[in-house]
Amino acid sequence: MDRIDAQLAFLTEADKLKSVLRGTKLCDGTRRENSGEHSWHIALYAMVMAEHATRPINIDRVIKMLLIHDLVEIDAGDNPIHGDHDPAAMEVIEQAAATRIFGLLPDDQAQAFRALWDEFEAAETDDAIFAKSIDRVQPVVSNLETGGGTWPEYEVTAAQLQSRVGAKVERGAPAIWAALKARIDAWFAQTTTAPKE
Repeated sequence: MDRIDAQLAFLTEADKLKSVLRGTKLCDGTRRENSGEHSWHIALYAMVMAEHATRPINIDRVIKMLLIHDLVEIDAGDNPIHGDHDPAAMEVIEQAAATRIFGLLPDDQAQAFRALWDEFEAAETDDAIFAKSIDRVQPVVSNLETGGGTWPEYEVTAAQLQSRVGAKVERGAPAIWAALKARIDAWFAQTTTAPKE
């Protein structure tokens, strides 16, 4: 029973991810998504888009990474890629969160989950590179679907999107970025030529 109790404690803690609001809105624009919704959605993205990975991947491992990658936000909160925060300070907070949250599991699972999370964060294996790419794709699509979504709020530029998002997506799924880039360029062209009110 100790093992089951530990697993249930972890799963109950993971429920808190549903209360972490992200910078990205739902595709219908009605509200901001939560991190639990984001994790589910990018796992689905990975299943659907796996054929576009640059190199062969193990989709089961990718989905596992995506389901756990944001659990640290229970402690650290969401820090939007275009937001104003100190990445080094956030890394310290996220590392401590990973230790605490994965530490709720039985030792064997705690080690396996932490290793998978560390692999995702390092983004050096083919699976992690693709997972990182897909993690960056979904917010772009949501912003495009909502007329720019929160890009104006964060004063996002095309150059920022390329350096902070495009470079990561291109690394793991260049065909997906090429498809998105055309839509992004069209959005920025429309925005810069629109009359100011």
